[in-house]
Amino acid sequence: MTVKFPEVWDLEVLFPGGSNSKELRLHIEKTNSDLAELEALAKNFQVPASEKDEAAIVAMLETVKGIMQQLNQAGSFIGCLQAQNTEDKKAAILQSEDAVLNARFQTALQAIQQQLAKTEENVWTALLESESLKEFSFVLNEWREEANMLLSEKEENIITSLSTDGYHGWSQLYDMLVGDIKIKMNISGEEKNLSVGQANNLSSDPDAAIRQQSYEKLEAAWTDKEEFFAKTLNSIAGFRLEVYKKRGWDSVLQEPLHMNRMKQETLDAMWGAISKNKQPFVDYLNKKGEMLGKDGLDWFDVDAPVTESTQQYAYQEGAEFILEHFGKFGPELQKFAVQAFEKGWIEAEDRPNKRPGGFCTSLPMTEESRIFMTYSGSMSNVATLAHELGHAFHSHAMQPVHPLNRSYAMNVAETASTFAEMIVADAAVKNAQSKEEKLALLEDKLQRSVAFFMNIHSRFLFETRFYEERKNGVVSAERLNELMEEAQQEGFAGGLTSTHPHFWASKLHFYITDVPFYNFPYTFGYLFSLSIYAKALEEGSQFEEKYMALLRDTAIMTAEDLAMKHLGEDITQQAFWEKGIALCVKDAEDFNALVSSVG
Repeated sequence: MTVKFPEVWDLEVLFPGGSNSKELRLHIEKTNSDLAELEALAKNFQVPASEKDEAAIVAMLETVKGIMQQLNQAGSFIGCLQAQNTEDKKAAILQSEDAVLNARFQTALQAIQQQLAKTEENVWTALLESESLKEFSFVLNEWREEANMLLSEKEENIITSLSTDGYHGWSQLYDMLVGDIKIKMNISGEEKNLSVGQANNLSSDPDAAIRQQSYEKLEAAWTDKEEFFAKTLNSIAGFRLEVYKKRGWDSVLQEPLHMNRMKQETLDAMWGAISKNKQPFVDYLNKKGEMLGKDGLDWFDVDAPVTESTQQYAYQEGAEFILEHFGKFGPELQKFAVQAFEKGWIEAEDRPNKRPGGFCTSLPMTEESRIFMTYSGSMSNVATLAHELGHAFHSHAMQPVHPLNRSYAMNVAETASTFAEMIVADAAVKNAQSKEEKLALLEDKLQRSVAFFMNIHSRFLFETRFYEERKNGVVSAERLNELMEEAQQEGFAGGLTSTHPHFWASKLHFYITDVPFYNFPYTFGYLFSLSIYAKALEEGSQFEEKYMALLRDTAIMTAEDLAMKHLGEDITQQAFWEKGIALCVKDAEDFNALVSSVG
């Protein structure tokens, strides 16, 4: 008998009582106490003078590790509380409290990093060659490099302290503004009050009138509050730019590139290869417009299903489909996913007051993950679920690694998730029972290519240009709309007849303060994972061990070195990226050929 998987996650095993949890309160108090000890340690931490200071550095690293895990455990749990119920006001207060603790941790860590940065080169080299520190050489060198990029300890402390109620406060305000929006929709004669997440899900509804109504109602909501969102976005960008200016950073990409451990040449090569190869995807968009009976394709039809036979999957069916095909890749991935489903690590229920979008968050102290999404039964939902399980599997693969060597960058973080998504998407196409179903599934894959090559490119173009204009002063809501539409026309290479002017207001990613430029790493991960996926297809189930070895290396080397070691590829060259794009072009060609044979 098949075990029925729960659709609502289990948070009680972490901290019983939700936002009223006494255990969470005790955890926060212990973290507060431990932080005071770290702050004292940081205050007295001396510049290493010789190899004899090895023991002091090891002890410091263990203290940092413990507090980092405590903060991540609490932060992930609080984030889950807020996502599952946007009306949980106590969770919002807890998030603010957690932000203060994180700011204190960053301040103490920066003080230690500043001292490490002053170490004489010969002493530093000797320390990193010691038995107990050599495994931390990458992260310690990175800390030292970051310290040299920053201002003085006193100045950085001021920035960190002010960011809690300033910079991060604006990001939290955005979440509250979006959570407060209710979209009134008339669906099949019934009036419904939907959250933004529920309304967004209607972008793939088979009924063109519902898609358009949802888009127009959402656009009206963004327009109604555009001045609030413009103020919020300008304030976040203004804070970030002022910090960059004080540090002497000229490029707005310096921080995101550093955080993603990649070179500008790699980013340029990736976008260059994509820009040269957009025509097949424009042809696909045009063909889709024809199939929908239109002269072109509107924004609200980009995610529309192209056939009436698009299969729906109940949550249990979707989960079993994922497990079946994960098992064909490797036993460890399947075994892990079974655990996630059975133990209630996944929040999938379609209900009001949930935050829009999906995410995976890790809980390092219990070595678990939690996955959040709103599941409505489409193959796209199944793929999203596989995507988030890929994130969780990445964390699982890292468990043998010391916690300080698990902080992988966002671009490679998207590799495992996209890889898992590819397994499911390809399997769905191969298993299609009819031409119509195969067409729908191929189209679902192409929608992801359009998202990564066109939509995300337009986000990158918008954000780059917005930041340049913001250097000269506040950018009006009207101008933000113009910048967004221009970026979408370029990003989609003219493949749309109408755009989404308020996309800048609707996309959470523009308002995330911890991670600047929350866009290009997705495209990097998508194309990077295609290369890994191609190797997996060649080698079969024995590739899983090599795959997990690659995942374990993601936090201790640059993107360029990771690709060279595990794939033998130079990712600063367009040729690498064009290999992955070619696989996606093949999907577009197969789609067009199938349309001709069906119609």
